[in-house]
Amino acid sequence: QVQLVESGGGLVQAGGSLRLSCAASGSIFSIDVMRWYRQAPGKQRELVAGITSGGSTNYADSVKGRFTISRDNAKNTVYLQMNSLKSEDTGVYYCYLGLNVVIIGWREKWGQGTQVTVSS
Repeated sequence: QVQLVESGGGLVQAGGSLRLSCAASGSIFSIDVMRWYRQAPGKQRELVAGITSGGSTNYADSVKGRFTISRDNAKNTVYLQMNSLKSEDTGVYYCYLGLNVVIIGWREKWGQGTQVTVSS
C-alpha cells in the first residue's frame, strides 16, 4: 500500500506565495513521474506541473515563471512553490505519482487534494 499526504494549501492574497508538499509512504520501489494538477470550481482538472525521475520539468503556460516544481527522492516528496499568485490560481490542487510498488508493480496514485484560495 502507498499513501500520499498533501499539505501547504490555504488562503493568500494576490501576489503572495504558497508551497505545497506531497509526501508518499509505503512499499515504494521507485517513483517515475510526479505531477501537480488543479481543479477550479466548474472546470476540468488540469495539469499544472510535472517532474520526471531525471529531473526534467514541464509547466502549464499559465504558471510558467511563477511556479516551480521540485522533488526530494530521499523523502519521496514533491513540492510546488507558487509565487506571484493570482485569483485564477484558486482551486483544489492534487498531486499525482506514477510509481513502482514493491511486488505489485507500476501504479498511479492521487493525493487527497488541498485547497488554494487566492483573494484579489
